[in-house]
Order: sequence, then C-alpha cells, then structure tokens
Amino acid sequence: MKKSIYILLFIFTLGITVTSCREEKSADEKVEEALEDVSEELDEASDDVKDAAEDLKDEIEEVKEENSDDN
Repeated sequence: MKKSIYILLFIFTLGITVTSCREEKSADEKVEEALEDVSEELDEASDDVKDAAEDLKDEIEEVKEENSDDN
C-alpha cells in the first residue's frame, strides 16, 4: 500500500513540474512576433499584386495583338 501511495505521489509531482515549466512570452516578444506576421502577410500581398499586374499586362498585350491582326 505504501508503494502505491509513493508511486502516485511521484507521478503527481512529476506531472506538476512538467506542466509548470511552460515558457511565457514577454510583451516585447509578442509584439515582435505580431510584426513579423504582418510583414510576411504584406510580402505575400505585394507578390500577389505583382502577379496580378503581370497577368493584366499579358492580357493587354494579347488584346493588342488580336486587334492588330484584325486590321
């Protein structure tokens, strides 16, 4: 019976120490992470705009070619 109590006490103590060792982020780290996320999203958005502009340019060139072929 004593061994069972010691084993349960050991497991309980181990569980508490493992879960209480979680690292907390400071406010500065949270702000820095948020800024990095925004920066990445802006980079992706600018890439999307560049791709859309290139697609539009290609479409305009195709229309010009079609119009010049018709004449």
